[in-house]
Amino acid sequence: MSVKSLIINPGSTSTKIGVFEDETLLFEETLRHSTEEIAQYATIVDQKDFRKDIILNLLNEKEFDIKSLNVVVGRGGLLKPIPGGTYAVSDELLEDLKIGKQGQHASNLGGILAREIGDEIGVPSYIVDPVVVDELCDEARLSGVPEIPRISIFHALNQKAVAKRYAKENGLKYEDLNLIVVHMGGGVSVGAHKKGQVIDVFNALDGDGAFSPERAGGVPVGGLISMCFSGKYTEKEVYKKLVGNGGLNAYLGTNDMRDVIKAAETDDKAKLVRDAFTYQVSKDIGSMACVLGGKVDRIIVTGGIAYNNLIIDKLKAAAGWIAEFTVYGGEDELLALAQGGLRVLNGEEEAKAY
Repeated sequence: MSVKSLIINPGSTSTKIGVFEDETLLFEETLRHSTEEIAQYATIVDQKDFRKDIILNLLNEKEFDIKSLNVVVGRGGLLKPIPGGTYAVSDELLEDLKIGKQGQHASNLGGILAREIGDEIGVPSYIVDPVVVDELCDEARLSGVPEIPRISIFHALNQKAVAKRYAKENGLKYEDLNLIVVHMGGGVSVGAHKKGQVIDVFNALDGDGAFSPERAGGVPVGGLISMCFSGKYTEKEVYKKLVGNGGLNAYLGTNDMRDVIKAAETDDKAKLVRDAFTYQVSKDIGSMACVLGGKVDRIIVTGGIAYNNLIIDKLKAAAGWIAEFTVYGGEDELLALAQGGLRVLNGEEEAKAY
Protein backbone atom coordinates (compact mmCIF):
# COMPACT_ATOMS: atom_id res chain seq x y z
CA MET A 1 0.00 0.00 0.00
CA SER A 2 1.32 3.43 -0.91
CA VAL A 3 2.02 6.08 1.72
CA LYS A 4 0.82 9.66 1.34
CA SER A 5 2.75 12.25 3.32
CA LEU A 6 2.48 15.97 3.95
CA ILE A 7 5.90 17.59 4.32
CA ILE A 8 6.34 20.96 6.08
CA ASN A 9 9.60 22.92 5.90
CA PRO A 10 9.26 26.39 7.46
CA GLY A 11 11.82 29.13 6.75
CA SER A 12 12.09 32.63 8.12
CA THR A 13 9.99 34.21 5.33
CA SER A 14 8.41 31.18 3.68
CA THR A 15 6.82 27.82 4.32
CA LYS A 16 7.61 25.08 1.82
CA ILE A 17 5.19 22.19 1.67
CA GLY A 18 5.03 19.05 -0.42
CA VAL A 19 2.64 16.16 -0.76
CA PHE A 20 4.17 12.80 -1.69
CA GLU A 21 2.88 9.38 -2.57
CA ASP A 22 5.76 7.18 -1.46
CA GLU A 23 8.76 9.00 -3.02
CA THR A 24 6.75 10.58 -5.84
CA LEU A 25 6.01 14.29 -5.46
CA LEU A 26 2.34 15.00 -6.17
CA PHE A 27 2.73 18.75 -5.73
CA GLU A 28 4.78 21.30 -3.83
CA GLU A 29 4.40 24.98 -3.03
CA THR A 30 6.49 27.71 -1.47
CA LEU A 31 4.19 29.93 0.56
CA ARG A 32 5.94 33.28 1.01
CA HIS A 33 5.33 35.61 3.96
CA SER A 34 5.91 39.34 3.86
CA THR A 35 7.97 41.14 6.50
CA GLU A 36 4.78 42.87 7.63
CA GLU A 37 2.96 39.56 8.13
CA ILE A 38 5.80 38.07 10.18
CA ALA A 39 6.30 41.28 12.18
CA GLN A 40 2.86 40.87 13.75
CA TYR A 41 4.13 38.00 15.89
CA ALA A 42 6.36 38.47 18.91
CA THR A 43 7.86 34.95 18.76
CA ILE A 44 8.34 32.13 16.27
CA VAL A 45 5.78 29.96 18.07
CA ASP A 46 3.20 32.74 17.82
CA GLN A 47 3.25 32.23 14.02
CA LYS A 48 1.88 28.67 14.32
CA ASP A 49 -1.80 29.34 13.62
CA PHE A 50 -0.98 31.79 10.81
CA ARG A 51 1.20 29.25 9.03
CA LYS A 52 -1.14 26.35 9.72
CA ASP A 53 -4.09 28.24 8.18
CA ILE A 54 -2.25 29.00 4.95
CA ILE A 55 -1.11 25.36 4.64
CA LEU A 56 -4.64 24.04 5.10
CA ASN A 57 -6.06 26.71 2.79
CA LEU A 58 -3.63 25.69 0.05
CA LEU A 59 -4.53 22.01 0.41
CA ASN A 60 -8.20 22.99 0.19
CA GLU A 61 -7.53 25.04 -2.97
CA LYS A 62 -5.77 22.01 -4.49
CA GLU A 63 -8.88 19.98 -3.58
CA PHE A 64 -6.63 17.58 -1.72
CA ASP A 65 -8.34 15.40 0.89
CA ILE A 66 -6.19 15.85 3.99
CA LYS A 67 -7.75 12.74 5.52
CA SER A 68 -6.06 10.64 2.82
CA LEU A 69 -2.68 11.34 4.44
CA ASN A 70 -0.83 8.59 6.29
CA VAL A 71 1.80 10.77 7.96
CA VAL A 72 2.89 14.39 8.46
CA VAL A 73 6.62 15.16 8.57
CA GLY A 74 8.12 18.48 9.63
CA ARG A 75 11.60 19.97 9.47
CA GLY A 76 13.33 19.52 12.83
CA GLY A 77 14.44 22.57 14.77
CA LEU A 78 16.93 23.63 17.44
CA LEU A 79 16.39 20.77 19.89
CA LYS A 80 18.89 19.26 22.30
CA PRO A 81 21.72 17.33 20.60
CA ILE A 82 20.37 14.00 19.32
CA PRO A 83 21.59 11.15 17.07
CA GLY A 84 20.42 11.15 13.48
CA GLY A 85 17.18 9.48 12.47
CA THR A 86 13.43 9.93 12.28
CA TYR A 87 11.79 10.99 15.55
CA ALA A 88 8.15 10.83 16.58
CA VAL A 89 6.99 14.25 17.74
CA SER A 90 6.47 13.33 21.39
CA ASP A 91 5.19 15.72 24.08
CA GLU A 92 8.75 16.33 25.29
CA LEU A 93 10.07 17.01 21.79
CA LEU A 94 7.13 19.31 21.13
CA GLU A 95 7.82 21.30 24.30
CA ASP A 96 11.51 21.72 23.42
CA LEU A 97 10.54 23.02 19.98
CA LYS A 98 8.19 25.54 21.57
CA ILE A 99 10.71 26.87 24.08
CA GLY A 100 13.58 26.76 21.60
CA LYS A 101 15.94 24.44 23.47
CA GLN A 102 18.98 25.77 21.58
CA GLY A 103 17.41 28.90 20.14
CA GLN A 104 14.42 30.25 18.25
CA HIS A 105 14.33 29.45 14.55
CA ALA A 106 11.52 29.09 12.02
CA SER A 107 12.42 25.41 11.55
CA ASN A 108 11.15 24.81 15.11
CA LEU A 109 7.66 25.22 13.67
CA GLY A 110 8.07 22.17 11.44
CA GLY A 111 7.54 19.61 14.18
CA ILE A 112 4.94 21.76 15.94
CA LEU A 113 2.78 22.04 12.80
CA ALA A 114 3.30 18.36 11.91
CA ARG A 115 2.11 17.26 15.35
CA GLU A 116 -0.96 19.50 15.37
CA ILE A 117 -2.12 18.59 11.86
CA GLY A 118 -1.28 14.91 12.40
CA ASP A 119 -3.23 14.76 15.65
CA GLU A 120 -6.28 16.38 14.03
CA ILE A 121 -6.51 13.69 11.34
CA GLY A 122 -5.24 10.81 13.50
CA VAL A 123 -1.91 10.04 11.79
CA PRO A 124 1.65 10.01 13.17
CA SER A 125 3.94 13.03 13.00
CA TYR A 126 7.73 12.98 12.69
CA ILE A 127 10.82 15.11 12.26
CA VAL A 128 13.93 13.89 10.42
CA ASP A 129 17.64 14.64 10.97
CA PRO A 130 17.42 18.17 12.42
CA VAL A 131 20.44 20.50 12.30
CA VAL A 132 21.30 19.52 15.90
CA VAL A 133 22.14 15.89 14.99
CA ASP A 134 25.11 15.07 17.21
CA GLU A 135 27.07 11.86 16.71
CA LEU A 136 30.54 13.30 17.35
CA CYS A 137 33.21 11.03 18.73
CA ASP A 138 34.59 12.14 22.09
CA GLU A 139 37.88 13.37 20.63
CA ALA A 140 36.05 15.69 18.22
CA ARG A 141 34.42 17.64 21.04
CA LEU A 142 37.63 19.11 22.49
CA SER A 143 38.56 22.50 21.07
CA GLY A 144 41.54 23.39 23.25
CA VAL A 145 39.44 25.66 25.46
CA PRO A 146 37.33 23.66 27.96
CA GLU A 147 34.70 26.40 28.14
CA ILE A 148 34.18 26.27 24.36
CA PRO A 149 33.60 22.68 23.22
CA ARG A 150 33.14 21.92 19.54
CA ILE A 151 29.47 21.30 18.78
CA SER A 152 27.56 19.59 16.00
CA ILE A 153 25.19 21.87 14.09
CA PHE A 154 25.27 21.25 10.35
CA HIS A 155 23.30 20.34 7.22
CA ALA A 156 22.36 17.00 8.74
CA LEU A 157 19.18 16.44 6.72
CA ASN A 158 20.86 16.79 3.34
CA GLN A 159 24.13 15.12 4.35
CA LYS A 160 22.34 12.04 5.69
CA ALA A 161 19.93 11.95 2.72
CA VAL A 162 22.64 11.93 0.04
CA ALA A 163 24.73 9.41 1.99
CA LYS A 164 21.76 7.04 2.18
CA ARG A 165 20.91 7.76 -1.47
CA TYR A 166 24.41 6.76 -2.55
CA ALA A 167 24.21 3.55 -0.52
CA LYS A 168 20.78 2.63 -1.89
CA GLU A 169 21.72 3.34 -5.52
CA ASN A 170 24.74 1.07 -5.18
CA GLY A 171 23.08 -1.79 -3.31
CA LEU A 172 25.00 -0.98 -0.13
CA LYS A 173 24.13 -0.15 3.47
CA TYR A 174 24.86 3.32 4.83
CA GLU A 175 25.86 1.66 8.10
CA ASP A 176 28.63 -0.28 6.32
CA LEU A 177 30.28 2.71 4.63
CA ASN A 178 32.91 5.34 5.41
CA LEU A 179 31.95 8.52 3.57
CA ILE A 180 33.03 12.14 3.42
CA VAL A 181 30.04 14.34 2.63
CA VAL A 182 30.57 17.93 1.48
CA HIS A 183 27.58 20.29 1.55
CA MET A 184 28.23 23.56 -0.31
CA GLY A 185 25.41 26.09 -0.22
CA GLY A 186 25.01 29.39 1.63
CA GLY A 187 26.98 27.57 4.32
CA VAL A 188 29.54 24.80 4.00
CA SER A 189 29.77 21.67 6.13
CA VAL A 190 32.11 18.72 5.61
CA GLY A 191 31.32 15.58 7.60
CA ALA A 192 33.00 12.24 8.27
CA HIS A 193 30.32 9.52 8.14
CA LYS A 194 31.65 6.36 9.76
CA LYS A 195 29.38 3.33 9.60
CA GLY A 196 26.21 5.42 9.72
CA GLN A 197 27.32 8.12 12.17
CA VAL A 198 28.74 11.60 11.55
CA ILE A 199 31.65 11.33 13.98
CA ASP A 200 33.13 14.73 13.07
CA VAL A 201 32.01 17.71 11.03
CA PHE A 202 33.35 21.09 9.92
CA ASN A 203 30.56 23.59 10.17
CA ALA A 204 31.03 27.13 8.87
CA LEU A 205 28.11 28.48 10.93
CA ASP A 206 30.02 27.94 14.15
CA GLY A 207 33.35 29.41 13.01
CA ASP A 208 34.72 26.10 11.77
CA GLY A 209 36.28 24.98 8.51
CA ALA A 210 36.11 26.60 5.06
CA PHE A 211 34.53 29.95 4.41
CA SER A 212 31.31 29.89 2.40
CA PRO A 213 29.25 32.36 0.36
CA GLU A 214 27.94 34.01 3.53
CA ARG A 215 30.05 32.70 6.43
CA ALA A 216 33.61 33.27 7.52
CA GLY A 217 34.33 29.74 8.72
CA GLY A 218 37.43 29.37 10.89
CA VAL A 219 39.29 32.68 11.36
CA PRO A 220 42.53 33.55 13.23
CA VAL A 221 41.45 33.80 16.85
CA GLY A 222 43.92 36.51 17.83
CA GLY A 223 42.66 38.82 15.12
CA LEU A 224 39.07 38.11 16.07
CA ILE A 225 39.76 38.96 19.73
CA SER A 226 41.37 42.25 18.67
CA MET A 227 38.35 43.08 16.51
CA CYS A 228 35.93 42.30 19.35
CA PHE A 229 37.74 44.62 21.77
CA SER A 230 38.62 47.38 19.31
CA GLY A 231 35.58 49.43 20.25
CA LYS A 232 34.64 49.74 16.57
CA TYR A 233 31.94 47.08 16.52
CA THR A 234 29.06 45.86 18.64
CA GLU A 235 28.67 42.16 19.39
CA LYS A 236 25.93 41.91 16.75
CA GLU A 237 28.11 43.65 14.15
CA VAL A 238 30.99 41.24 14.74
CA TYR A 239 28.65 38.26 14.50
CA LYS A 240 27.23 39.60 11.24
CA LYS A 241 30.75 39.83 9.85
CA LEU A 242 31.17 36.13 10.57
CA VAL A 243 27.69 34.86 9.69
CA GLY A 244 25.86 36.65 6.90
CA ASN A 245 28.48 39.08 5.65
CA GLY A 246 31.47 36.71 5.74
CA GLY A 247 33.07 34.60 3.01
CA LEU A 248 32.29 35.56 -0.59
CA ASN A 249 30.13 38.44 0.63
CA ALA A 250 33.05 39.96 2.53
CA TYR A 251 35.56 39.67 -0.30
CA LEU A 252 33.42 40.30 -3.37
CA GLY A 253 30.04 41.62 -2.23
CA THR A 254 28.08 38.65 -3.56
CA ASN A 255 26.87 35.37 -2.09
CA ASP A 256 26.39 33.78 -5.51
CA MET A 257 29.23 31.51 -6.60
CA ARG A 258 28.04 31.81 -10.19
CA ASP A 259 28.86 35.52 -10.09
CA VAL A 260 32.30 34.72 -8.67
CA ILE A 261 33.03 32.13 -11.37
CA LYS A 262 32.10 34.60 -14.11
CA ALA A 263 34.09 37.44 -12.54
CA ALA A 264 37.13 35.19 -12.12
CA GLU A 265 37.48 34.98 -15.91
CA THR A 266 38.77 38.56 -15.98
CA ASP A 267 39.32 39.62 -12.36
CA ASP A 268 42.36 38.40 -10.41
CA LYS A 269 40.77 39.02 -6.99
CA ALA A 270 37.71 36.98 -7.86
CA LYS A 271 39.96 34.19 -9.15
CA LEU A 272 41.93 34.20 -5.89
CA VAL A 273 38.77 34.04 -3.77
CA ARG A 274 37.37 31.22 -5.92
CA ASP A 275 40.58 29.24 -5.61
CA ALA A 276 40.85 29.93 -1.87
CA PHE A 277 37.34 28.54 -1.44
CA THR A 278 38.18 25.23 -3.14
CA TYR A 279 41.54 25.16 -1.34
CA GLN A 280 39.84 25.40 2.07
CA VAL A 281 37.11 22.88 1.26
CA SER A 282 39.81 20.48 0.02
CA LYS A 283 41.68 20.87 3.31
CA ASP A 284 38.49 19.98 5.19
CA ILE A 285 38.08 16.86 3.03
CA GLY A 286 41.67 15.87 3.78
CA SER A 287 41.12 16.32 7.50
CA MET A 288 38.06 14.09 7.44
CA ALA A 289 40.04 11.45 5.55
CA CYS A 290 42.38 11.38 8.56
CA VAL A 291 39.39 11.07 10.91
CA LEU A 292 38.37 7.97 8.94
CA GLY A 293 41.90 6.57 9.06
CA GLY A 294 42.30 6.93 5.30
CA LYS A 295 39.58 4.31 4.70
CA VAL A 296 37.15 6.37 2.60
CA ASP A 297 34.66 4.57 0.36
CA ARG A 298 33.38 7.71 -1.37
CA ILE A 299 33.42 11.49 -1.30
CA ILE A 300 29.92 12.85 -1.88
CA VAL A 301 29.42 16.50 -2.84
CA THR A 302 26.02 18.18 -2.59
CA GLY A 303 24.35 21.59 -2.24
CA GLY A 304 23.77 24.37 -4.77
CA ILE A 305 27.45 24.98 -5.53
CA ALA A 306 27.83 21.30 -6.48
CA TYR A 307 26.15 22.15 -9.79
CA ASN A 308 29.30 24.04 -10.81
CA ASN A 309 31.61 21.74 -12.76
CA LEU A 310 34.64 24.01 -12.39
CA ILE A 311 34.40 23.90 -8.58
CA ILE A 312 33.92 20.11 -8.66
CA ASP A 313 36.92 19.68 -10.98
CA LYS A 314 39.12 21.69 -8.61
CA LEU A 315 38.02 19.61 -5.63
CA LYS A 316 38.67 16.40 -7.54
CA ALA A 317 42.14 17.64 -8.56
CA ALA A 318 43.00 18.34 -4.92
CA ALA A 319 41.30 15.42 -3.16
CA GLY A 320 40.52 12.83 -5.82
CA TRP A 321 43.45 10.70 -4.64
CA ILE A 322 41.57 10.04 -1.40
CA ALA A 323 38.50 8.44 -2.99
CA GLU A 324 36.24 8.73 -6.01
CA PHE A 325 33.60 11.49 -6.08
CA THR A 326 29.84 11.28 -6.46
CA VAL A 327 28.00 14.56 -7.02
CA TYR A 328 24.36 15.23 -6.12
CA GLY A 329 23.77 18.88 -7.01
CA GLY A 330 21.31 20.92 -4.97
CA GLU A 331 19.35 19.73 -1.98
CA ASP A 332 15.88 18.22 -1.96
CA GLU A 333 14.83 18.68 1.64
CA LEU A 334 11.18 17.89 1.01
CA LEU A 335 12.06 14.50 -0.48
CA ALA A 336 14.58 13.82 2.31
CA LEU A 337 11.89 14.45 4.92
CA ALA A 338 9.39 12.27 3.04
CA GLN A 339 11.93 9.45 2.82
CA GLY A 340 12.54 9.64 6.57
CA GLY A 341 8.86 9.15 7.34
CA LEU A 342 8.52 6.48 4.66
CA ARG A 343 11.38 4.40 6.08
CA VAL A 344 9.55 4.19 9.40
CA LEU A 345 6.13 3.40 7.96
CA ASN A 346 7.63 0.76 5.66
CA GLY A 347 9.44 -0.89 8.56
CA GLU A 348 12.94 -0.14 7.22
CA GLU A 349 13.83 1.57 10.49
CA GLU A 350 12.18 2.34 13.80
CA ALA A 351 11.19 5.82 14.86
CA LYS A 352 13.53 7.06 17.54
CA ALA A 353 12.35 8.29 20.93
CA TYR A 354 13.43 11.82 21.86
